[in-house]
Amino acid sequence: MEHSLIDNAFSWAATGTGILAAVLVSLNLGVRVTGWAFVVFTVSSVAWMVTALMREEGTALFVQNAVMFVINLIGIYRYLLHPNRQLRAQMAKEAGEGQGAGSAGATAAA
Repeated sequence: MEHSLIDNAFSWAATGTGILAAVLVSLNLGVRVTGWAFVVFTVSSVAWMVTALMREEGTALFVQNAVMFVINLIGIYRYLLHPNRQLRAQMAKEAGEGQGAGSAGATAAA
């Protein structure tokens, strides 16, 4: 079966974004980067679903990526949007600023 130029473009975009997201997760660069990797994984899933819709034999590919799409949305929520994570990040930032100010004050007083 011959695939169209658009079909090939979507499949290669899906491949590239999937590889990029997997590399980002594997590097363990922190919560924020992992959260953005889930965003990239979501783009990959959408591109694979579009590819599957363009191909006659794409039902299994579509179903797999529809499930992955939902899993990726959960990852985005947990790593980027969850209120407790945002609160902890804000508290850590404030604690870091407080330590910096305290040590600067001690240096200035000495």
